[in-house]
Amino acid sequence: MVGLEGVLLQAGPLVETFPWLAAFFPEGVVSYALGGLFIGLGVAVIYLGTGITAGASTFLETTLSYTSRLPRFNRRKYLASRDWRLTFTLGIVLGAAAYALTIGPGGWTTAVQPWRLLVGGVLVGVGTRVGKGCTSGHGVCGVGSLSGTSVTNVATFLVVAAGTAQVVMALGVVP
Repeated sequence: MVGLEGVLLQAGPLVETFPWLAAFFPEGVVSYALGGLFIGLGVAVIYLGTGITAGASTFLETTLSYTSRLPRFNRRKYLASRDWRLTFTLGIVLGAAAYALTIGPGGWTTAVQPWRLLVGGVLVGVGTRVGKGCTSGHGVCGVGSLSGTSVTNVATFLVVAAGTAQVVMALGVVP
């Protein structure tokens, strides 16, 4: 009898039904499945404990409420959640740092030039402002709670990402 890990590694009937999936998961799907389970569990715990959607893009607005006097940044919802969001974001950063220390040197490398990473980050930031949220808020929490706005935003994220990838490939842009 094959255990859960064997099923996840081989993806059994799923890969047999859709053989092209094997190209996307040459090492199996265990790490993705476990990561998804942990993210889902974390989001559920945060929501059940605080009633707040665990989106990361509102971090900047809520932290600006510490120093800004502008009414936009001092809305009740920002003031009520700013300590929690600061803790949440620090957890993301510290978690990434712990992972980087665990995997050792050379674990995170890229051939992409720093200026392209910067431009990409700015474009993602603009997209989160235009879309009123990010992939964690809309994609994980919003779709999970069947929000029509989030489903629309995630569909838009995916279409724009696929279109951008096609344009970049057609132009021959490489890292």
